[in-house]
Amino acid sequence: MISPDVTPDSPVEEQPAIGVIGMGSMGTMYAKFLYEGGWKKIYVCDQPNKYEALKAKYEDNPHITVLVDGHQVSRIADFIMYAVEAEFIDRVVAMYGPSTKVGAIVSGQTSVKAPEKVAFEKYLPQDVHILSCHSLHGPTVSPLGQPLVLIKHRAPEWALRVVENILRPLRSRYVYLSYEDHDIVTANTQAVTHAAFLSMGTAWANEKEYPWETGHAVGGIETVKVNIMLRIYSNKWHVYAGLAILNPSAKIQIDQYARSTTEIYKLMIVADGAGMRRRIYEARDKVFGTKAKDGSVTTRAPILLSEDILDRFSLWRRDADGNGKVNGNGDAAPPNTHTANSHLSLLAMVDCWAALGIQPFVHLDLAATPLFRMLLGVSEYLFRSQERLDHAIHAALYDTTYRANDLEFVVAARGWSQCISFGNFELYQKRFMETATFFESRFEDATKLGTAMLQAILESSPTSS
Repeated sequence: MISPDVTPDSPVEEQPAIGVIGMGSMGTMYAKFLYEGGWKKIYVCDQPNKYEALKAKYEDNPHITVLVDGHQVSRIADFIMYAVEAEFIDRVVAMYGPSTKVGAIVSGQTSVKAPEKVAFEKYLPQDVHILSCHSLHGPTVSPLGQPLVLIKHRAPEWALRVVENILRPLRSRYVYLSYEDHDIVTANTQAVTHAAFLSMGTAWANEKEYPWETGHAVGGIETVKVNIMLRIYSNKWHVYAGLAILNPSAKIQIDQYARSTTEIYKLMIVADGAGMRRRIYEARDKVFGTKAKDGSVTTRAPILLSEDILDRFSLWRRDADGNGKVNGNGDAAPPNTHTANSHLSLLAMVDCWAALGIQPFVHLDLAATPLFRMLLGVSEYLFRSQERLDHAIHAALYDTTYRANDLEFVVAARGWSQCISFGNFELYQKRFMETATFFESRFEDATKLGTAMLQAILESSPTSS
């Protein structure tokens, strides 16, 4: 048995053999931090056809050993992590699970735990322990202070201490959940967040518009919308598909988001001012404050999010003399001459949370992803200002300048909801790639700015750890 008090400073012969099956972006990130944290016996593998390339990549690293397949990793490792896509977890565990070393601790890094739980219980021997994990961030975000979920499913207390020690080099914040609670939390924080930004991108692509270049989306809240949308579409489609399609809770959230978007749009086109205000104000009070008997609303301290911070990361930036905005080619930015904006995507987001009884600040404190923190931040920024919120409601009801774009957004949100309800990965990939292709030429600059923006907001937020 591995000592519960083992650390990277322990003698090599006392350190656990750590195995990583699947060396995609997250598997590679884990191997890197574990090695740099001082663990000396790390064994990794990917698909057999990638063996030679992977071996060449780590040939100069004395503590990371590349093996041919998951059988070899499973037979030698005391702690094994399956860093594979949720879509394939059943097949991979069926293949390699029976080879697991007696007494080993087995974990999974999948974003959806329902299929992982089934696979582990079905294929792993009874004489091994199941103690899973999930880092709630992408591979390009520093794990420092980010939530890292630990799930003690079929394991003794000492095994939990071992896993905590093994993963400590990531310097993440441990969150302890069950498999079921994990999927509910990730549905509430990630699935709808992704659906909102996916819908924004699809709407803009269908309009054949780069909104930050036409003056439609320049500065402030629009900076977040644009940068996060581009960040999502510049990633691999399967990162989001598995979480949405394989998580039963996610389908409920995404369906409600599409419904909220549609119902608010119906209020817009008939100019039902009383109905719109009643609905939006009620959603605000449920999500952002607790209404007392006297009608007053008490709120918690807001996420620190200012226009000044956001404008630093606009795709159009101030020139060296501060005289207007320029892009990387020195082109002057078009002025945002029409500032009225319904912010339908954010109105629908808060309405969705209210309709489902979701308290986003509970998830913010528990296990928020960087993208969820940003979405909640801009939603709060809009809803906690009576002036900004009323301005958005007025624009939604009476200003038709961007009504066509709002219509495209409604169609996109409903389309994504239907796609996910079908449970078809090929259809999801097709929809994703059609939009990604439209924005592909803008990815490089946006990825750098998006990463910097996320880091700045995380560092400035009083709720970040």
